[in-house]
Amino acid sequence: MSSPVHRRDPDQTRQDILDAAFEEIHVKGFRSASLDNILKKTGVTKGALYHHFPNKAELGYAVLDEMIMPHYYQDWRPLLDETRDPLDALIGVIEHVCAERVNEFLVMGCPVNNLVQEMSGLDEGFRKRLLIMLDAWVGAIEKALRRGQAQGSVRSDIDPTDSARMIVSTFQGSAGLAKCSQDGDVFRDCMRSLIRYCEGLRSAK
Repeated sequence: MSSPVHRRDPDQTRQDILDAAFEEIHVKGFRSASLDNILKKTGVTKGALYHHFPNKAELGYAVLDEMIMPHYYQDWRPLLDETRDPLDALIGVIEHVCAERVNEFLVMGCPVNNLVQEMSGLDEGFRKRLLIMLDAWVGAIEKALRRGQAQGSVRSDIDPTDSARMIVSTFQGSAGLAKCSQDGDVFRDCMRSLIRYCEGLRSAK
């Protein structure tokens, strides 16, 4: 009697490829990421990989759309909670990311910042996806600050769009600086300064 044939679940195969591709891209960058390494990690055939992703670019887009973007949206979700003080929520997010991600940033950098620096000037598909993500990030902070202004907890003389862009830019730049310096205190110091800036956005009581 022949042994049963074990078939892969196509959805699980696709997810396994995405997981391995995210790790490969995060460590090495998109252009240096090796499809052969991804195949070795997953144990799938090249045909199976190309069945799900017709080329390397489409695999990279899927990693950004399905792995990186949802992860970052989850990090910043507390800003959408209208029951919380907007600045408390913002500072809480910064503190959480600082505590949870500093070691990751030192070794591999921020995956968004890495791809912005590497691919936004080379590939329109990456650039558009990264811009959508960064605009959503800025938009969430801007919306929280405007809500704070309406409630009277955020200064009325600040421009929420400018402040939101500054916060995102500082965060991204700090991640890059930490990776380059290989010093976690650099990132933590930058985040403390960013928190002080956020505290300065509070309206006078």
